[in-house]
Amino acid sequence: MMVSLLKHATLGQKCGGLLLLVLLVFALFGNALAPNDGAYQDLDAILAPPSGTHWLGTDHFGRSMVARMADAIRLSFMLGVLCVATSSIIGVSLGVWAAWSGKKVDAVLNVFVNIILALPGLVIVLLLAAIVPGSFFVLYLAISLVQWVEYLRVVRAITKMTVDSPAMQSSQMMGFGRWYLFKRHIWPAIAPSVFTLATFGCATAILTMASLGFVYVGMQPPLAELGLMMVELFPYYSDAPWLLAEPLIAIALLVLGFHLLGRKSS
Repeated sequence: MMVSLLKHATLGQKCGGLLLLVLLVFALFGNALAPNDGAYQDLDAILAPPSGTHWLGTDHFGRSMVARMADAIRLSFMLGVLCVATSSIIGVSLGVWAAWSGKKVDAVLNVFVNIILALPGLVIVLLLAAIVPGSFFVLYLAISLVQWVEYLRVVRAITKMTVDSPAMQSSQMMGFGRWYLFKRHIWPAIAPSVFTLATFGCATAILTMASLGFVYVGMQPPLAELGLMMVELFPYYSDAPWLLAEPLIAIALLVLGFHLLGRKSS
């Protein structure tokens, strides 16, 4: 399956996948490049520029930016993957159910979806994050609560067309079960759209966490998080501009990588 995906991937998708792979390797093994972990404070090396000892310099507490950047990127990957896994499973399951179980189920789910869509997604996330600031679990639940709706809407529309297709109707007449019909007809039809939604969903989750950290209602100190790091390092941009640039570049590369990975060929 992985060979098939690589074979049909566009140049942009390959570049996005390679970029994300490099960031993931750095997130997993970047601490090995630092003399200490991300929480260790060296007050004799405050705002030190990049050097052979501290490859990305140190922050205003003398903490290694290599270690903190690795921790922050790893946290971003973790949130993105968890949010996408949860929202996609819920959204795909409910979307297929709504399109395949008759008008009553579809109508009930449609009302529920419209209620959620009536509330701005960022407001929901901000509200829940502000109630329990610094909770990774609450932030993960809030973002997943917002994102699953898009999967449901897209999957329901595609599934409705697939259920009415001659190929699937022929399989039903031949007596095949629902699990076979799903694997043979529905999943191949919805998989490309689900993959695209998942990649963009990862980027959105990472941006959302960074935005909440930037307004100080997301992750809390001393945890290393990209948006929070920007707030903490902003007062020192004139003395050490490279420190503020590092989390900004990391967020840009993460979002770019996921967007390239999910981009379809024209």
